[in-house]
Amino acid sequence: MNTKALRQKVLDLAIHGKLVPQNPNDESATVLLEKIRAEKAEKIKKGELKADKKDSFIFVGSDKRHYEKFPDGSVKDIEDEIPFALPEGWSWCRLPELCSIPITDGTHKTPTYSDKENGIPFLSSKDVTSGKIDWSKIKYITKDLHEELYKRIAPQKNDILLAKNGTTGVGAIVEDNSIFDIYVTLAVIRPILKVINPKYLLYVINSQFCKNQFNEHLTGIGVPNLHLVDINKTFIIVPPLSEQKLIVEEIEKIFAQIDLLEQNKTDLQTAIKQAKSKILDLAIHGKLVPQDPNDEPAEELLKRIATSDNRPYEKVELSETDWTLPNNWCLCHFGDIVTVINGKNQSKVENTNGKYPIYGSGGIMGRADDYICPENCTIIGRKGSINNPIFVEEKFWNVDTAFGLSPAEAVLPRFLFYFCEYFDFTTLDSSTTLPSLTKTNIQQIIFALPPIEEQKRILDKTNELFRKLDEIVLHLI
Repeated sequence: MNTKALRQKVLDLAIHGKLVPQNPNDESATVLLEKIRAEKAEKIKKGELKADKKDSFIFVGSDKRHYEKFPDGSVKDIEDEIPFALPEGWSWCRLPELCSIPITDGTHKTPTYSDKENGIPFLSSKDVTSGKIDWSKIKYITKDLHEELYKRIAPQKNDILLAKNGTTGVGAIVEDNSIFDIYVTLAVIRPILKVINPKYLLYVINSQFCKNQFNEHLTGIGVPNLHLVDINKTFIIVPPLSEQKLIVEEIEKIFAQIDLLEQNKTDLQTAIKQAKSKILDLAIHGKLVPQDPNDEPAEELLKRIATSDNRPYEKVELSETDWTLPNNWCLCHFGDIVTVINGKNQSKVENTNGKYPIYGSGGIMGRADDYICPENCTIIGRKGSINNPIFVEEKFWNVDTAFGLSPAEAVLPRFLFYFCEYFDFTTLDSSTTLPSLTKTNIQQIIFALPPIEEQKRILDKTNELFRKLDEIVLHLI
């Protein structure tokens, strides 16, 4: 189940007036907005409030069409811009009309950071990406800088912080009167509580309806930006105040149930991952399928290979390990049954649109005309990510951050891959900086080799069990 899509569906129903029933006795949003405009006009007349050039308002004319009136007195027919029809008593407006102060952003200055003990919390867009304020990884600025910034904008309870740089269009509400400052990547939206419930406004802002509006105005190459002038253009749906409260209560009730679904989904995904790990553990230790005494012993196969391709192997005694070895299995070193292939410098690739895929420690990186590794190989990261095995059926190029592992006749390619998924390559890392592996260390891994026929039975059983687990995962999406 796609719980993210489910949340958006709930919000979509809410803003279309389909989540809770309407009450004809509620004071309409149109009347509320008119009262707020009257209060603002009186304060501007008395000099208590500065007129905002962006403070337009939307109204319905006698012809039942929507119009927008601007501070200079001009009026524009915007019927074609109205996204959809609203229930009786609801109203359209632009976001600034619901705000007690102009929408603004944080400091544009590069901040002077401080430690936690002597500093003031400083938030940026990365701290609201989850739809809530994440205080766990925030930075801190000096108290001197705080005093300067706080004069410009002092965030307060019920403000909405909107990410406008990098991760854009995600809002989070300020839940208390904690003292903090914000960077330019955040905008502050201060709702007028007489007309808009701050939690309702937050849900509207985080809905796909608003997300689509924000996305229409994004600028920037690489790092998207949402400018204040475009935030001010945002259409907001305003129900009667009492209905807003009911909508918030219903959303939170449903979201609480979705939270439980997500937790159960996470728990099940963890259980499935653990189940796959246990299956591999049983497979590698010869406990997944029964042994057949008629299978050719693995040691005989190794001897025959050593004779045919001049690949002598060093027999590993059972006393050197803590293994309980099944019948007809034998211990060998990784280098006896695998060719470890070094990668090449990526800068030598001339044609990145070529026939063969290029792999590095993090996965596929491009295309090349020639290849280094044959088909049915396993790739493992050599630098950086060193526990990320990938099975590749076709020939491929690998760069110098990855090793290609080409299996000998003694081991089936998929069995080798499953061993690599099971084995913890980080145990071979002795570096003090960037995690890395060496060919020598890999070649010295002790490998328990089953007979070829048993490898086939192990693969059949493993694939069967994995398919069943994958079917469960598909039902979670």
